[in-house]
Amino acid sequence: MYSFEQLKMFVAVCECGSFSAAARKHQRAQSGVSQSVSNLEIALNQTLFDRSSNMPTLTAQGEALLPIARAILLQQQRLDQKVMALDADEEHELVVAIEESVVEPDLLGQITAVGEQYPMTSIELISASTFDIKAMVSEGRAHIGVVYSDGKILEDTEFATVGYNRFLTLAAPQHPLAHKTALKDDDLRNYRQIVQRSSSGKELWFSYAISSQVWYANNHQLLLELAAQGLGWAIVPESLAASYVEQGKLAVLDLAYEPDGWLTTVDVIQTRRHSEGPVRQALLQILEKTLAAKPRL
Repeated sequence: MYSFEQLKMFVAVCECGSFSAAARKHQRAQSGVSQSVSNLEIALNQTLFDRSSNMPTLTAQGEALLPIARAILLQQQRLDQKVMALDADEEHELVVAIEESVVEPDLLGQITAVGEQYPMTSIELISASTFDIKAMVSEGRAHIGVVYSDGKILEDTEFATVGYNRFLTLAAPQHPLAHKTALKDDDLRNYRQIVQRSSSGKELWFSYAISSQVWYANNHQLLLELAAQGLGWAIVPESLAASYVEQGKLAVLDLAYEPDGWLTTVDVIQTRRHSEGPVRQALLQILEKTLAAKPRL
């Protein structure tokens, strides 16, 4: 029966080009490397190298078996890493649900760094609305959630306020509301509103429907696109809307009662149904650090 050590020396000779080079790389005696490969050939009943010249060359059998040997060694490495992760009490998997309007490249870049640090933990990222995420965390279907605060504390969860997001009321430049100043509720009610609504039919406390004409969408990116098409007005995070405003696709409406936009807190919630391990702790630190940016006013 062949061993992992024999496969390792076989692959090493192929990668280094000679028995002596493989021996130097792995700090083995050349005779030991040569003997390992010979024993592997005996175990497999196949000649892996042509030794007729000074430099060993793969035979047809060796070329056929090399990729399989590499795959076996890779699986062994992953098994060893998983065992080490279990010994260190690292989580097998972690589900992180993030409010869709908070997802930005910088945040994702920080989260991917955790994958490098803990390669054996499977991380699932879910983008959804605040209310859907709260249900997922409360029911234990997600370990961590990034949501907008509504002042309600859920059972079996812990929360911490980590930042703020500013929301602006927007419409296309050609929309009638874009040319008015000191707008009041009654002005907005006279035109179609585009509202973000969760799959359970819930709306954020500051952007719920007030108009008699309403369209709904399940994420803020859709709201932006529909508003830019001139369909109606919408309340959208400043961070998402910035490029639309800069390009002249959308205009910020002048509201008499909220001239600086709506400022809402961003919370990180986590379930108590599952024990907290090092990967979860690392992700929580990243979320708190990345989302702690001060609001732009």
